[in-house]
Amino acid sequence: MDIQVWSDVVCPWCYIGKTRLETALRGDSTTTVTYRAYQLDATPVPQPVPLGVALAPKFGGPERVQEAWDHVRAFAAGDGLELNFERAVAANTFDAHRLIAWAAEQGRQAAMLDALQIAHFADGVDIGSKPALARVARTIGLDESAALAYLASTDGVNAVRADIMAARDFGITSVPTFVIDNKYAIQGAQEVQVLKDAFAEINRREAVDAG
Repeated sequence: MDIQVWSDVVCPWCYIGKTRLETALRGDSTTTVTYRAYQLDATPVPQPVPLGVALAPKFGGPERVQEAWDHVRAFAAGDGLELNFERAVAANTFDAHRLIAWAAEQGRQAAMLDALQIAHFADGVDIGSKPALARVARTIGLDESAALAYLASTDGVNAVRADIMAARDFGITSVPTFVIDNKYAIQGAQEVQVLKDAFAEINRREAVDAG
């Protein structure tokens, strides 16, 4: 089974969804998972801004932002994830997705995504900053100088754009979205058992079709 996951680094539901997917696939050595780039908001962020400040106009004020944070934080806690929204910094994620593409070339895609999510949601790192991104790459054993040089170039730009275009072709408008074998789609951070049941049904259907 092949799973393509469209997600954005700063999407808390994507963070939860990735954790649940990994749990659902634990012990499965045959399924391949590839993370694809998606941007919930492509607006440039010229300077660091606290996430709450950036979201307040969109949500209708700081109280609504806090309500949304409390809601998603309750779900994340059940999966053992820390969401420290109060420390988080609003960021355009295009370069972060480029860094994930670079890490994928070295067999470290999932680890890079993990590190970036922790950096954003737990540590308050500005993942819109190229130097900060390079430092995050170092935390998973990749070369910080090489990462910074990559981000200073145009490498990876076309790969990220291709992922975003592919999402449009699939009709993806929300994330996380899991596309299985280019035929089936599951949207949202579904419960682990829901994912397991869905994968079992897909395998059953594929076996019937093959037979």
